[in-house]
Amino acid sequence: MPHGGKRVQRSGSGKEAQDARREAASLPKLVLSAYSLSEVVCLATGVYSPLSGFLRERAYRSVVETMRLPDGLVFPLPVVLPVSREAGAALRPGGEAALVREDGEPFGLIRGVEVFERDPSWEARNVFGTEDPAHPGVGRLLSEPTTLVGGEISVFSPPEPEFPEIALTPKEVRAAIASRGWKTVAAFQTRNPLHRAHEHLLRCALEVCDGLLLSPLMGETKSDDVPAAVRLRTYQAIVGTYLPQERVLIASFPAAMRYAGPREAIFHALCRKNFGATHLIVGRDHAGVGTFYGPREAQEIFERFTAEELGVVPLKFEPAFFCTRCQGMASAKTCPHPDEDHVSLSGTKLRATLREGRLPPPEVTRPEVARILMEALE
Repeated sequence: MPHGGKRVQRSGSGKEAQDARREAASLPKLVLSAYSLSEVVCLATGVYSPLSGFLRERAYRSVVETMRLPDGLVFPLPVVLPVSREAGAALRPGGEAALVREDGEPFGLIRGVEVFERDPSWEARNVFGTEDPAHPGVGRLLSEPTTLVGGEISVFSPPEPEFPEIALTPKEVRAAIASRGWKTVAAFQTRNPLHRAHEHLLRCALEVCDGLLLSPLMGETKSDDVPAAVRLRTYQAIVGTYLPQERVLIASFPAAMRYAGPREAIFHALCRKNFGATHLIVGRDHAGVGTFYGPREAQEIFERFTAEELGVVPLKFEPAFFCTRCQGMASAKTCPHPDEDHVSLSGTKLRATLREGRLPPPEVTRPEVARILMEALE
């Protein structure tokens, strides 16, 4: 069951879409950034159920302060629409506006609008636990306008997905899960190429669940993250070669990365629940960045909520490595040998190795994946 009990669908077609397009022509226009456009896609397709639009002020403050909507439902991150002060001033409270792409093309409407101001420092402290602009989520927040517009959205001209082969909506993923007869589904959130440690976690999850939802985040990420197109090639190289094709479903997560650590771990769990997942793989420092969060915070935050409130089970894993004495993948929970027997490689070191023209050891990264990454860096 989707979060909140009902799947949200805010995309229209046929006469409804034609009427909305005509209506948009006479309304004030809000030009959306690529980031906000991806938020609309998530709202319109039910990724963010139970939200049916951008948060109004009461809901926004409740989410930021308590990680809950005003009715008490868990929702840990604010979904908001920043606009220029001039654009906000042109809107009538309770009225409507057209949602417009950066190229000027209208694609949707926002109704029952409410315009209010945010306090970026207050929001940053609560959501990210820091006001440091070096944090990418805080940096983005501080760069945005402080005027926010809340309201219900509808889309009459959805943007074409960048990767249509994996651009499945929650409704489509749920149908695919049902057709395969899966009762339990483990979701794996990733914004990186898959290495052997990730593969180990996926195998462990498949031991306890019927299927795996490989859910790569394909929205906006940091500039030094591996490009989405390259990452997708690495996923396709692994599935069917090292993981059973019939037990893995790849479906993109169209949202942008927040890097909000513990709060984002809960957010990822609820969004994947909307796709039909019953479990979420949660590694150490899930959705973290740098040293802003403790290594176990993203796992520990799940203890603050009941199983009934979340409706999705966290699968908590320790970092994995290849042990030369065990001759296989292991973790601190399963391996008795010292660090010098463990082969692991950070993302930074991996990129440095590839730039030097050297393939990382197969104990760390599959050769097929390493070659794709090396080609991308040439």
